[in-house]
Amino acid sequence: MCNNMYHCGCGGCNHETTPQMPLIGDMAPAFEAKTTNGVVNFPNDYTGRWVVLFSHPADFTPVCTTEFMTFQSMIDKFHAQNTDIIGLSVGTLTGHLAWIDAIRNLEYKDWRNMQITFPIIDDMNMDVARKYGMIHHNTSDTKTVRAVFIIDTRGIIRAILYYPLTTGRNFDEILRLLTALQTTDAFHVSTPADWRPGDDVVAPAPSTTLEMDERINNHQKGLDVKSWFLTLKKISADMIHKRIVKE
Repeated sequence: MCNNMYHCGCGGCNHETTPQMPLIGDMAPAFEAKTTNGVVNFPNDYTGRWVVLFSHPADFTPVCTTEFMTFQSMIDKFHAQNTDIIGLSVGTLTGHLAWIDAIRNLEYKDWRNMQITFPIIDDMNMDVARKYGMIHHNTSDTKTVRAVFIIDTRGIIRAILYYPLTTGRNFDEILRLLTALQTTDAFHVSTPADWRPGDDVVAPAPSTTLEMDERINNHQKGLDVKSWFLTLKKISADMIHKRIVKE
């Protein structure tokens, strides 16, 4: 029988007791850790900024290397949207630094001489990984899966993505998801399937009979009423850019 105080899905094991993974809407679990950019107190050090906290299985692994270089190539786009990047793996600062140095000597796509500038957390004891549910025991007891946590300016978890060890992440989707969340906050709307800036957004559904009748009778200007519960509106990509991008 599993000794884990929370269900771990292992079907019977002797795993150590670990905290339950945080969920969307929860406050991001707090921690203090050494990183390649110095000590970080999370999330307090990032109050007022968005954060993409991501884990990778191990240093000096090929898929992780391509991911690090991709994140670094996009870092100005994230910074422009008031967002910082923080990486984590079950490894030491020495290992992280050696890997960063090795990446500088690699050429991938059209990138070369790349300096990784975002911090990488030293989590050799797996303390942070356990707090965030990054260890999935049916995959590995010592490596994190490819987790992504998007955390807002108040330290609240707004989105969670998981990828297996074998599959690199879609970084365009991470940026798209961040942009969608920031657009939701800025304009109080939702975003439909496959939304990109400039596409129609979803207006809030009516919450009273009066609002429903007004929606059905199309008394509200600027709305494309498909049904009282599905109504679209236009927000230009330029308007979104002006609201969420800091230039």
